[in-house]
Amino acid sequence: MKEFAIKYFLIIIISGFCLSNSHAQSESLFADVRSALKAGSSKELSQHFHDNIELNINGESGNYSNVHAEIYLKEFFKKHEPISFEYAHQGSSPEGLNYAIGNYVHSEGTYLVLIRAKKINGKEKIYIIDFSKE
Repeated sequence: MKEFAIKYFLIIIISGFCLSNSHAQSESLFADVRSALKAGSSKELSQHFHDNIELNINGESGNYSNVHAEIYLKEFFKKHEPISFEYAHQGSSPEGLNYAIGNYVHSEGTYLVLIRAKKINGKEKIYIIDFSKE
């Protein structure tokens, strides 16, 4: 019985460490993404993309390589230079998928931004970004 209790305790400790490490990675990712969106830096943002990413800008949606998504976002940021970007909500699913919802403010209005990320090969990567005009 004592052996079972020790194993159970170790499992809980290890699980807690893994969850806190995963949470720390997603917080770091979303902090970097916030900085990139505030600066309008497609290059900085694309460093966190999965190899292929679903990009939706105001209803125009497509699956792009991370290189093409960076180019597409570079044009978007030129047309809609950022004034500010702040998160309204962040969370995660039971399956370990992380998401954030924020407001991208530019001179002509605001876009609601949804970012979805998941762990791929041990690193948190963005696989969906959705900009919807409010």
